[in-house]
Amino acid sequence: MDLDLRKLRYFVAVADTLHFGRAADGLHIAQPVLSRQIRALEKELSAPLFVRDSHGVTLTDAGRQLLDDAGPLLASAHAVRHRVSAAARGGRRLVVGFRAGIPVIPAAREFGTQHPDVVVDVQRMEWDDQAPMLLDGRVDVGFVRLPVDETGLRLSPLYTEPLMVVLPTDHRLAGKEEIGEADLAGEPLVWHAGASTQPTRRPHPDSGLRARGVEEKLEHVAAGRGISFVARSETVFYSRPDISYVPVPDLAPDQVFVAMAASRTSSIVDDFFAAARATAEITAECGNDEMWQLVAGAASRHG
Repeated sequence: MDLDLRKLRYFVAVADTLHFGRAADGLHIAQPVLSRQIRALEKELSAPLFVRDSHGVTLTDAGRQLLDDAGPLLASAHAVRHRVSAAARGGRRLVVGFRAGIPVIPAAREFGTQHPDVVVDVQRMEWDDQAPMLLDGRVDVGFVRLPVDETGLRLSPLYTEPLMVVLPTDHRLAGKEEIGEADLAGEPLVWHAGASTQPTRRPHPDSGLRARGVEEKLEHVAAGRGISFVARSETVFYSRPDISYVPVPDLAPDQVFVAMAASRTSSIVDDFFAAARATAEITAECGNDEMWQLVAGAASRHG
């Protein structure tokens, strides 16, 4: 049996909202049509996906399993359409995703010796869209920082780098040569994800603020709303007079990986993946000037 992707999208819409009416509105279809499509999908799978009763709509065990599997399937289908459209436009182009502070230049130069005819473009990623951008084809290969949802991805470790605490300049510890993790006990934390991803081994009071990117972290820290942490290379990009970066040697280092969708079968992407691994040491030591070249190139392409 072939799984109907349209029905799968309808299922995900209902599973995300747990409400047939709202899901139908979001899909711009009539609710009875949506209900028929879901019933047809349940019949095809020989499994109930939702429990519908007076208390509302909930997922069954089969529904939860399908929801876990649906994301990579739909992302893969979107990526196929994206790659076919790109091929139809002609030319050969590779889009490389990167996080702030990670230079693409060493790998791009190594890759260019094998594929001088392929244009390497870059696309900035944030922590929460690393996996989605790889899975849906917006980027072909990416330099990512952990944590990242590894479902549907192939990852290879490149290098680690020290973490720095970000403090407002009037903080009692600002300007120190280095500090220990214990010195930061009790400080409210501005972070980008859940407590389980915090780099410290002891919990920090939740500042109640979530920062999607480095710039948002720095704004909150400068305003005195909490402390945060960044990898050492990120400090190269963001120098400002109202914050201070201080090394914290006893923190576990930041981990940088190269990643691609596990479903990709492209020799060009494989070659860039290999180039990233081959130049990992150079990338880890890449100078400030080359980092800024990358930033300037990304800005000129993507605004």
